[in-house]
Amino acid sequence: MAKKPTEETTSAMIGKRAPAFSLPDQDGRTHKLSGYKGKWVVLYFYPKDDTPGCTKQSCGFRDLTKEFQKAGAVVLGCSILDSASKRKFAEKHGLSFPLLADEDNKVAEAYGVWKEKSMYGKTFMGINRETFVIGPDGKIAMHWPKAKGNEDHSQEVLAWLRENAA
Repeated sequence: MAKKPTEETTSAMIGKRAPAFSLPDQDGRTHKLSGYKGKWVVLYFYPKDDTPGCTKQSCGFRDLTKEFQKAGAVVLGCSILDSASKRKFAEKHGLSFPLLADEDNKVAEAYGVWKEKSMYGKTFMGINRETFVIGPDGKIAMHWPKAKGNEDHSQEVLAWLRENAA
């Protein structure tokens, strides 16, 4: 039934209970994982609002929002920065799904996506671009630890849902 994991999707987290969260979105509404019990949840982490890769990734999910809904899934984006930053990002790009503000990085840490990164010879801590599909049972059903910062990634996640969430 479930598609076999590949190198890009192998994860020790698959089958484990998804870490709980309670975070505000771009409109200040609080979203709790427990509020989505019984539904498929696509939780994608992205490094920063309104940067090129993050915009492409988010717009890919935006363009397929109705398809994700038909597949019985809700899409949630999550990154650092506050709700005001998320609101500007959502308004600028017409993002109609919740963008969660993980200002203290606690949710990113719980999901293991808060990692050391390097750019231009400097190292720093930041969110790694990763996507999780959480099943109706609250367990992680799929994980892409090397999610792409483009529109193709949302199509890959949707294809997985169509094949496995039925």
